[in-house]
Amino acid sequence: MAASVYTHSICSLLPHLPKSQNYGDHCNVRKLLSRILDSNALRKPRSKLNSLRSSKVNMDVADFEVGKQLYLGMDFGTSGARYALIDKEGEIYAEGKREYPLYMSEETIDWVKSWKTTLFTLMEDIPVGLRPAIASISIDGTSGTTIIVDSTTGEPLCRPFLYNESCPEALPIVKAIAPAKHTVCSGSSTLCKVVSWWRSSIDSSKTSATLLHQADWLLWLLHGKLGLSDYNNALKVGYDPEVESYPPWLLSQPYSCVLPVVLPPGTTIGTMKESIRSQFGFPKDCVICTGTTDSIAAFLAARANQPGKAVTSLGSTLAIKLLSTRRVEDSRFGVYSHRLDDKWLVGGASNTGGAVLRQIFTDEQLKKLSEKINSAEASPLDYYPLQDIGERFPVADPEMKPRLHPRPASDVEYLHGILESIARIEAKGYSLLKELGATPVEEVFTAGGGSKNEKWIQIRERVLGFPVRKALQTEAAYGAALLAMKGAAAER
Repeated sequence: MAASVYTHSICSLLPHLPKSQNYGDHCNVRKLLSRILDSNALRKPRSKLNSLRSSKVNMDVADFEVGKQLYLGMDFGTSGARYALIDKEGEIYAEGKREYPLYMSEETIDWVKSWKTTLFTLMEDIPVGLRPAIASISIDGTSGTTIIVDSTTGEPLCRPFLYNESCPEALPIVKAIAPAKHTVCSGSSTLCKVVSWWRSSIDSSKTSATLLHQADWLLWLLHGKLGLSDYNNALKVGYDPEVESYPPWLLSQPYSCVLPVVLPPGTTIGTMKESIRSQFGFPKDCVICTGTTDSIAAFLAARANQPGKAVTSLGSTLAIKLLSTRRVEDSRFGVYSHRLDDKWLVGGASNTGGAVLRQIFTDEQLKKLSEKINSAEASPLDYYPLQDIGERFPVADPEMKPRLHPRPASDVEYLHGILESIARIEAKGYSLLKELGATPVEEVFTAGGGSKNEKWIQIRERVLGFPVRKALQTEAAYGAALLAMKGAAAER
């Protein structure tokens, strides 16, 4: 067993929005397939979902203590989903993961169907004997992934805007109404996506729509109350967590009617829908709590609870979060602050990360080549590893092109150069946060798949210039479970 570690939308009564005919042009199939990132699902038969499953039970279910409460967190990332089931001491009782099955609709990937299928297959993976003990559930999702749904049925009105999609045509409109340097003044912000959708939709049908984020929509499937979000997910649509409201400049816009009601992360929404509860065997008093973003959940999992402590999530992308006493935001550099109780999580998310590595090397190659790297020696190679055109942080540039050449003859040298280049991007990010006024970094915890690469940690420590270590808990699902625990405690 793992060691202990330390309602309704604002305008939900408003006509039905038809599917946008133009939105599908935002990305072609090739780009969508590339955004599966580190998933291997393309190479596996769609029918063999069991081959995409990995689960672990850390105890004999027969020995489970009667009356003990457990808390379920689920993380929906860029390439798959995970769950973690913990007790009040933070001990993990069961955990598992699923890669997203691929469904095609009109020559694009049907992400909504994929996410829904994965949600319920994850719930099926939870040991039957532990389900009656689950007191609460929370879910995190990718920041900026946006779904416009019918405010009555909850059915999506167009395919989702993914987290890393940019809507540059909407940016001038947003900049004209928002304060300079605001978080929403980026082509990939949720607000730009809302404006893009609004402009391509029929006027007479806009009043029956509600904006949800990925986590919001998945949680709605469980509790059935439309139009609810959390202030971490709502940040990029313009919500101000400091004053706990949408700003007047946003509420004065016609599309403000689609904005969700916002609650603190980990707030109890209500009990699980009876049909789902009875199907899976959860207790009648199991509550569903508001969620958060995947990078916030990873930060929570690391338990970096002092100003100056930071968490770098090295997954398909790279996201950094620094606990600061001061709020810092500057859209010119993709920098924004999430509220965490009475402090601020300052940071940003880059499009560089593990997805680029997976395009070039297999897992086995990454392991063997990494072992041969001399982490004490700086690489002379200067790359900017991106999976596609466009960067969000520490430079917000939708036109930035990947730079992965020249490629040396040695694969060890090539991997070393890529790992070190990603570390330089990380260092530039933390340096920028300090320049903008955030609490200086003292120590970095590492979460995500990249935390398993010891050589990379050593390279990053040398490049960053301060201590870097693997977090005791590295999975965002664990952080989501902590949020579920918080919600259950408040309920009592």
